[in-house]
Amino acid sequence: MPGVVSGKKRITEANMCFSTLTELDKLTHSKSNPLLTSQVAFDLDSPLLPGLPDDVAKCILALVPRSNFPAMGAVCKKWRSFIRSKEFITVRKLLGLLEEWLCILTMDPEGKQSQWEVLDCFGNRHRLLPLMPGPVKAGFGVVVINGKLVVMAGYSVIDGTASASADVYQYDSCLNSWSKLANMNVARYDFACAEVNGKIYAVGGYGMDGESLSSAEVYDPDTDKWNLIESLRRPRWGCFACSFDGKLYVMGGRSSFTIGNSKFVDVYNPERHTWCQMKNGCVMVTAHAVVGKKLFCMEWKNQRKLTIFDPEDNSWKMVPVPLTGSSSIGFRFGILDGKLLLFSLEEEPSYSTLLYDPNAASGSEWQTSKIKPSGLCLCSVTIKA
Repeated sequence: MPGVVSGKKRITEANMCFSTLTELDKLTHSKSNPLLTSQVAFDLDSPLLPGLPDDVAKCILALVPRSNFPAMGAVCKKWRSFIRSKEFITVRKLLGLLEEWLCILTMDPEGKQSQWEVLDCFGNRHRLLPLMPGPVKAGFGVVVINGKLVVMAGYSVIDGTASASADVYQYDSCLNSWSKLANMNVARYDFACAEVNGKIYAVGGYGMDGESLSSAEVYDPDTDKWNLIESLRRPRWGCFACSFDGKLYVMGGRSSFTIGNSKFVDVYNPERHTWCQMKNGCVMVTAHAVVGKKLFCMEWKNQRKLTIFDPEDNSWKMVPVPLTGSSSIGFRFGILDGKLLLFSLEEEPSYSTLLYDPNAASGSEWQTSKIKPSGLCLCSVTIKA
């Protein structure tokens, strides 16, 4: 779980071929397409750009340089609504214009202030995110959905009193602004969360009074609502979650019915609305990330090896980390351009960021990277928008 928060990919040339425009035409005229539900009423009344069909206007707006998006959003409500929509991301994807950014939550050397910073694939720091609304929190969850960063729940200490939160905030990378989303049904912290099939799931954790939770809920961005789903078979906290093949996997952490750390993997099937279990999970995970179709973990007991899970056959394997020195030096993970980044938790300048390329030739998987956060990395997410 992240600690505390106070709240390019290079652009490819747009492929404006007939087939791409045909896809866009189908996208923008399909009445059943859920991407347009928030836009149809406006589109029937007035065009995005006077004198042009809206499908052409949407292409034109999507071609504007990303740095101008916040200014575009201030032109009128209709432009702002389009820029905030899932359709805007979809149009940019069809045009080959999506950019990949790494958002890293860093902590200053004194451990008093944290801040989200944005890096590109070259390691250049482009900007700091505006401070997130609300009090300083710990134990919160972080998920990226539809090109937006969502920070949810956690606990805060106000006037000496600690309490769990159900607050949810969203950062729009296109408009460079935060907004408040619907509260969760259950205030929680140190829980598992992940995006599955365009929805956000939150599972387990600790509750308002510090009790361990088995409850789970799902957020639908189209309706801005959280709904409770079937609970876990047992309370679970300090765990993490990820998505494979349209299912939610919950691993690690502890359970009230387990002596020590839990090796069970809880798997939720959204289509059947049911949980099932596997027994070969990992324990005491200090960092995790999904790269491609595999899960990469680092366990507290062995910080010199990557533990890799393949959901196709539920198998695990280990890969040595090429680093000498104290095994107590841990890492946080990041993902950029299909590669795994290992940010050292040791702030000595001699420690570089390691890069693991799972698709490289045997013996060439490990490299050093120029990408380095300005402070201690608490967590990181990859945004494509």
